[in-house]
Amino acid sequence: MTILDRRELMTTAVASAGTLLTGAFAPAALAQSFPLPQGFERFPIWPGKAPGAENVHVQEVETLRRPDSGPDDGVFAHIVTPTLTMLRPARPNGAAMLFIPGGGYLRVAIGHEGYSLARRFAQAGYVCFVLLYRLPGDGWAAGPEAPLQDAQRALRLVRSLAPRERFDANRIGVMGFSAGGHLAAWLTSRMAAETYKPIDAADREPIKAALAAYIYPVIQMEGPFAHAGSRTQLLGATPSPERMRAYSLDQDVSAQTPPVFLAHALDDKAVPPENSLSMLAALRAKAIPAECHLFENGGHGFGLVPEPAAPAHWPDLFLSFAKRHGL
Repeated sequence: MTILDRRELMTTAVASAGTLLTGAFAPAALAQSFPLPQGFERFPIWPGKAPGAENVHVQEVETLRRPDSGPDDGVFAHIVTPTLTMLRPARPNGAAMLFIPGGGYLRVAIGHEGYSLARRFAQAGYVCFVLLYRLPGDGWAAGPEAPLQDAQRALRLVRSLAPRERFDANRIGVMGFSAGGHLAAWLTSRMAAETYKPIDAADREPIKAALAAYIYPVIQMEGPFAHAGSRTQLLGATPSPERMRAYSLDQDVSAQTPPVFLAHALDDKAVPPENSLSMLAALRAKAIPAECHLFENGGHGFGLVPEPAAPAHWPDLFLSFAKRHGL
């Protein structure tokens, strides 16, 4: 992708983020291409460099998602400094949401599936956090587990922020989109595995969410309905059948998975709706409460695109589901 507008700004992580944790945590300087939208605050999730950076030599960039995008519709590539971007609600409801944008594990659409969703759910009372996570093809020592390291760390940090931000740590939802839906499912539907060495007090928090939502998610890494681009970025060009199955998230669903909301468009040509259907079947097999909405149209990556082009009312369906399950 060509860089359509690059304004080099050096900003310091939000001063209040320094109170996130006890111990040696110190916010790092963040390089930013576009100014943060009004009301948002951003801070790094790791003190110092992210784990396994010894052979990482990429340069983090932010570009516009499309040529006609506004400055809030950016995408990041080659993420070096994983971050959380927070938006506080005017009228808190005592709960929080962690959003994981998509981008095929090649980039992260932080505006389309981050800022816009945070605004929508902050209106409903949630303290909102948007995760900018590392990508598996950039040389991180953890390889395909690098995004999962960031997701686990982010969820723990969000839980640790509950007293300061006045929400209940046991009322946190995780919502992921496309490849971010794969990462959200990886984070919430499998038994939590330790993917990095604990750093500070936040890492004593459990990797646990009250609710999960997978929106037009990449689920399968094998078979005719797999998203080839996400699979290549995550596992390489020629993964073995065993490796593809291991990263297919309709396999090994944990009985401890929280209630799950799924949404997909039937005309999705990029990530077929069979991904959501296979996940729904796996959840039902483990008796996990689940709700799945299949919309006539919307294509892939519909986010909050207005109707009739896409099912823009899906957040209301999610909010109804969330309310029934205490979020």
